[in-house]
Amino acid sequence: MNRRIFAKQTALGTMGLALTPQFTLSQKTYKDFISKRPPKKERLFTSKAVEEVIKKVKKQLKDPELAWLFENCFPNTLDTTVFYKEENGRPLTHIITGDINAMWLRDSTCQVWPYIPYTKKDKKLKKIVAGLINWQADCVLVDPYANAFKKDISEKTHWINDITDMKDELHERKWEINSLLFVIRLAYEYWKVTGDTQVFDDNWEKAMVLIYDTLKEQQRFESPGPYSFMRESVSANEVVANNGYGRPTRKIGMIHATHRQDDACVFPLYVPDNLMAVVELKHLAEMFENIRNNKKHARLCLEMADQVDKAVKDYAIINHRVFGEMYAFEVDGYGSHILLEESTVPNLMSLPYIGACSIDDPVYQNTRKWLLSDWNPKFVRGKRDEGIGSTHYAEPPKMIWPLSTISRALTANNEDEILFCIEQLKRSNAGTGFIHESYLPDHPEDFTRPWFSWVNTYFGEMILILLEKHPKLLT
Repeated sequence: MNRRIFAKQTALGTMGLALTPQFTLSQKTYKDFISKRPPKKERLFTSKAVEEVIKKVKKQLKDPELAWLFENCFPNTLDTTVFYKEENGRPLTHIITGDINAMWLRDSTCQVWPYIPYTKKDKKLKKIVAGLINWQADCVLVDPYANAFKKDISEKTHWINDITDMKDELHERKWEINSLLFVIRLAYEYWKVTGDTQVFDDNWEKAMVLIYDTLKEQQRFESPGPYSFMRESVSANEVVANNGYGRPTRKIGMIHATHRQDDACVFPLYVPDNLMAVVELKHLAEMFENIRNNKKHARLCLEMADQVDKAVKDYAIINHRVFGEMYAFEVDGYGSHILLEESTVPNLMSLPYIGACSIDDPVYQNTRKWLLSDWNPKFVRGKRDEGIGSTHYAEPPKMIWPLSTISRALTANNEDEILFCIEQLKRSNAGTGFIHESYLPDHPEDFTRPWFSWVNTYFGEMILILLEKHPKLLT
């Protein structure tokens, strides 16, 4: 069969699966769904503004099960993961992931992200976000290469014996570019929403300069830099090639990493992170210029953003024999690349969500068609469910990650596809009232991580965005 005809049939078949099921309203009533939130006295933090949003949205949603999921999921970060304190009047917020008692720089930003619009109405909520900006800056200054941090240095970590420069404050030390990018993302959004600059003090600027220096270091024009990582493991996902530095690359201006989304890179130039870096380096330049009057680093950030952007366009857009021009997943600068997908953010699916391109961008659309086809080794299809899995767990079985389904819904132009995603997400809760890390297609009761705050909050964010962009779809 002609490859292009096959691709068209595959794409149409996938979309046909998405278009066939209609959005099914729950047969139960609102009274049948009992809140799964902790009792009020056991909640770690309560925001009056967020509670008002929950009440409003529950009235808007026509499906009682969907309203129940929103009520449980949207405040999950505040209910269960926020640890706030003040030291000499300085707010500090540590946010755990859920069932792992540690804070990831990436996850913590994503966990509070949908609350930022309400910081203008809720001063206590504003302090929580400001406290997280402070804690993240402190973490960067401890070690810009670490991805996850303890709440207390006395806590034990399973990864203490990793062959890297572990410190007492660290839970894990995997170098992922987006760890630093999400620190910038949080600060920039907080500034734009609140106009508050008090949190952006000398300590914060020092951390931001270190972020720039680290990203520059990992362009590796002169050397591999000081970071390497090795772990005693039988899993290939944990092994970084070349004695912990990664496979050889051509120095083209893209930023190197040893890991992406907790797993070791095959090639050190991870494309989604580099596309996100273009966005966030421009944001950091704006903050350097307007908040700190640091014109030098504003200029340097813009120069790096241009370097990375050009390198991605020159080396990370490949011509697929079926789908045409699309983004590779990882490249080495010599011409080698892999085509894969990861389910967390950033990934290829979420590029418009992070502001790296428009939904209608032709290269992104070709990439998206590939993502939702059998050409993607991480695309999973069951009898009812389809979605994208992860490199994070061994196969079989192939699991669907709801994080990617949410990103799919947020980057879809077709309302039937959006409803298909929502229907899957509803089923995936398996009666628990929460969204999970991953689940077996057609068997949502077989899931991982019953308490994973990021995906719960992301689900709530999705509902709010869809209510704004497609007001008639769910109401």
